[in-house]
Amino acid sequence: MTDILSLTLSELEEQKEIQPKFRAKQIFRWLHEKKVTDFSEMTDISASLRSELSEKYEIKSLQIKKRLVSKRQDTVKYLYRLSDNEHIETVFMSHKHGNSLCISSQVGCRMGCKFCASGQSGLVRNLTPSEMLLQLYETLRNESKPIDSIVVMGIGEPLDNYNNVLTFLELLQSGHGMSLRHLSLSTCGVADKIDDLAKLRLGLTLSVSLHAVTDSERSEIMPINNKFDLSRLMKSCADYFKATGRRISFEYALIQGVNDSESHAGSLTKLLSRMPRGSCHVNLIPVNEIREAKQEMSPKDGLCSSDGRILTSSKSRFKQSKNAATFAETLEKSGVNATVRRTMGADIDAACGQLRIRESIN
Repeated sequence: MTDILSLTLSELEEQKEIQPKFRAKQIFRWLHEKKVTDFSEMTDISASLRSELSEKYEIKSLQIKKRLVSKRQDTVKYLYRLSDNEHIETVFMSHKHGNSLCISSQVGCRMGCKFCASGQSGLVRNLTPSEMLLQLYETLRNESKPIDSIVVMGIGEPLDNYNNVLTFLELLQSGHGMSLRHLSLSTCGVADKIDDLAKLRLGLTLSVSLHAVTDSERSEIMPINNKFDLSRLMKSCADYFKATGRRISFEYALIQGVNDSESHAGSLTKLLSRMPRGSCHVNLIPVNEIREAKQEMSPKDGLCSSDGRILTSSKSRFKQSKNAATFAETLEKSGVNATVRRTMGADIDAACGQLRIRESIN
């Protein structure tokens, strides 16, 4: 059956069962404005057409496997189960300036960043446009609060699922009615796709996970750097700013004894001097101390992932730095705009990938 929620309006208008074209607009409004979950709810469409739609199309849904609320009541984490029984995570956050939603773009991740829980068991599959969109729609149904902004910063590398992400962005605008100026997309540095994104001038904010200041250090913790080194990445970021005028946020996870020294702050300042003036901001993140999923040759105490690998748990060697304030001060004195991200939802494993890993291991 065709996933109707993943179809753009123009694609819906091309479906031979949905003619004349104004019918497509009616159905599109039911799906994305009223967010119905069943064709029977489309009351201004004939019963015969509703019946035909239900035979040839499906309205996908997500099931809540877990819903965890932080003690401060400002963060809610959802573990959603997909139709194939895979799991993804979505985080709803309340801020003074409004509410935001962090969504996933893949089941797992193949980028292999060593300090990140998202890719501990590798990439399982890409999410469809509807599965990204449904994280918004299902959360809206459950929270009964407005969502003012979206960050595509959960499980997965969005630019590794480029075409589906672009369709999701189109549906977000044309269906839900959210401007992409209220959306941030995070990438570990897939430079060629950053170049492609710049050409589209969509107006979204780009967040680039940097996390190191030399190629040798970055390649050690982020394998993507072996394909797109810092020089290549910084050029793509500079070109993105020139093409869009949108300031880039460089994410920098502070890891104790790895990238948090005063000399690292100086090297980061030098690296960012390649960027046009006023084009970037540094977001310092206390690294999340994860439990790593390890592959074993036999079941033991672990659990098989979907591709047959055995998952066990061990404590990560990456520890949270205590130098965040000093690091930020050093950057600011050098003229680099920097902030330390406020930790939200640590008591409910709100960092991306942690709850999914725990669900797999337990």
